[in-house]
Amino acid sequence: MKLLIVEDDKDTAAYLKKALGEAGHAVDVANSGRDGLLLAAGETYDVMVLDRMLPQVDGLTILRTIRASGVKTPVLLLTALGGIDDRVEGLEAGGDDYLVKPFAIAELLARVNALARRPPPQAVQTALKVADLELNLLQRTVTRGGRRIELQPREFQLLEYLMRHAGRVVTRTMLLEAVWDFHFDPKTNIVETHISRLRSKVDRGHGRELIQTLRGAGYCLRDPG
Repeated sequence: MKLLIVEDDKDTAAYLKKALGEAGHAVDVANSGRDGLLLAAGETYDVMVLDRMLPQVDGLTILRTIRASGVKTPVLLLTALGGIDDRVEGLEAGGDDYLVKPFAIAELLARVNALARRPPPQAVQTALKVADLELNLLQRTVTRGGRRIELQPREFQLLEYLMRHAGRVVTRTMLLEAVWDFHFDPKTNIVETHISRLRSKVDRGHGRELIQTLRGAGYCLRDPG
């Protein structure tokens, strides 16, 4: 692994570099917050070991800055501040783990390895799009061809489910469970009625019908091309 150590105490930094190097890792060291920030923002690392108290730029400022710029490198914070509030502040600033000085090198190695094994964070999906139909999950809005479509809450849920499964057939039972939380057949035409209303809002007045009924199978939202 390629690691970055940001530690202003040169003896501690040299000790960490030696120990991590002996464990088979490639290690870069920065002895100031400024140098650490430049390396963290400009290079790619598997894990960063970051001292909290640093000259020029402190550890929390480094964390907030790299997270704001999209750097997702796992960060192990090293600090002499062991209070609960200090740990919470460090984690909320973007840290992934916390180790209080003095520490055992075996524990530090174990924590670095554990951080490296974590799967990379998944990007949060904020919008769905099929052809010229767009659904904004944060603003809870729907547009087609740039024109706003007003939907009732249940219609929005139904459209969201169809768009998340775009190109695939979804059955009446799947919709009853996902949208209405029914795990039985209510013996009503509730799905058919809502699909009809949704289709009239989404497809009416447009050249292409996106919501399609597949007789005997279910429904499919797809771009007919």
